[in-house]
Amino acid sequence: MTAVMSVDARTGRAVEEIAHESSVEEVDAACRRAAGAVAGLDELGRAGRARMLRAMADALEARREELVRLADRESGLGDGRLGGELTRTCFQLRLFADALEDGGYLEATIDHKGDTAMGPRPDLRRMLVPLGPVAVFGASNFPLAFSVPGGDTASALAAGCPVVVKAHPSHPATSQLAYEALAEGARESGAPEGTIEIVHGVKAGAELVRNPAIQAVGFTGSLRGGRALYDIASSRPDPIPFYGELGSLNPMVLTPAAVEERAEDIATGLAGSFTLGVGQFCTKPGLVFVPEGAAAERLRSTITDAVAKMGANAMLSAGIRNAFDHGVRTLQEKPELKVIASAPREGNEGGPAGAAPVLFETKASSVRDADLEECFGPTTVLATYGSEDELFDALDALSGALTATVHTGDADTDLPQRLAAKLRDRAGRVIFNGFPTGVAVAWTMNHGGPWPATTNALHTSVGVTAMRRFLRPVTWQDAPQSVLPAELRDGPADVPRRVDGKLELPA
Repeated sequence: MTAVMSVDARTGRAVEEIAHESSVEEVDAACRRAAGAVAGLDELGRAGRARMLRAMADALEARREELVRLADRESGLGDGRLGGELTRTCFQLRLFADALEDGGYLEATIDHKGDTAMGPRPDLRRMLVPLGPVAVFGASNFPLAFSVPGGDTASALAAGCPVVVKAHPSHPATSQLAYEALAEGARESGAPEGTIEIVHGVKAGAELVRNPAIQAVGFTGSLRGGRALYDIASSRPDPIPFYGELGSLNPMVLTPAAVEERAEDIATGLAGSFTLGVGQFCTKPGLVFVPEGAAAERLRSTITDAVAKMGANAMLSAGIRNAFDHGVRTLQEKPELKVIASAPREGNEGGPAGAAPVLFETKASSVRDADLEECFGPTTVLATYGSEDELFDALDALSGALTATVHTGDADTDLPQRLAAKLRDRAGRVIFNGFPTGVAVAWTMNHGGPWPATTNALHTSVGVTAMRRFLRPVTWQDAPQSVLPAELRDGPADVPRRVDGKLELPA
């Protein structure tokens, strides 16, 4: 059996053996346990699952010091960043618990039997029900917020779906401890065995997607890895939904008025945004459209000075650093691009997995020929445009993104409105006068977008409506009251319902 080792991100040295790569039989056993938990998790009901999610959050909090220590060792992200991640994760679990008690996510609907303009109608009652066991793939860049205890896991469990997590190899010790905390929370709240499971290894991930017990997949990672798993999910005898967050260029547009009014402030914010977390945010701005002119030269001077003063920092793993180096070389080989600023490779923890910021420049008219893709790490491209037509032609060449950002000024006329209309079709979240790095956990958040940002632009992986990915509608026709879910029975309800076309709220 191949050992799964915990590696120090700063030194590149293996520290301890955490587990072994899961065999086909072990993956199947985990999936069978998850399938066996479906009925028991349903019997807990919304109130029981809410208690479970809060117990899981409490169990994570109880292990805060050890979780942050392990995550820092395996990622190099620092105690402050990782402590914030854990706080976010616990908040997220509790937010989903609140959503369960609210019950609006069920979309409960009743149409009573009666005559209509189309003739007699039977009694129809509809709501959303869990899909079944869900496979979740932990992300490398957020070991406590998008991994074992992340949003995919929380939303699937809230929906009533048992979860089998494929731990990310970059942080197996963190993953294992987080799994143990979640399992403890499940046990303490009376959830059945198999509610949360974990497997290790690349081959185990592929087997997990193939396993007939798995009914959906949540994935955050590379375009190449995600596409391979997506193809497995789609080619099964019973194809299942694969919700993958893959790659995103996240364009940003600076209007002439914005640059004229605050060139230096925008440049400083941009420098901080594309290098935040060593550029390892899925929402990092990777392409910035800058108008030509004297004001733009002020912005260019400010950001190049900022980049030149930065140092190299540890990336999440040597593999990710190598991929970043390859991405930078690919950009350097494109004749349309040129390097206008870079930081030295030495300094600031620039050990075996270190990476230094690199800033490129091109013309907006060359964006189509450059065929730009996400380069995961601290790099971005400034694309200068001389006219609005040149800008919009370049935007037409872009593929889907998680975010699109517009910086406007007081002197703008209709350009912001035109950009909003254009970018709405390119991204899942359109940001004004800010920076895209950072995704709030909220009811209104959308973290998704057209391909290749995600494999399914209809849903979000962050926020309460992330549950919708793991639910499906069922209609009961002329069913006796005894077989109906409690939320659809006659009488007062504790969830919002649409009854005979009219919205009814709980008393």
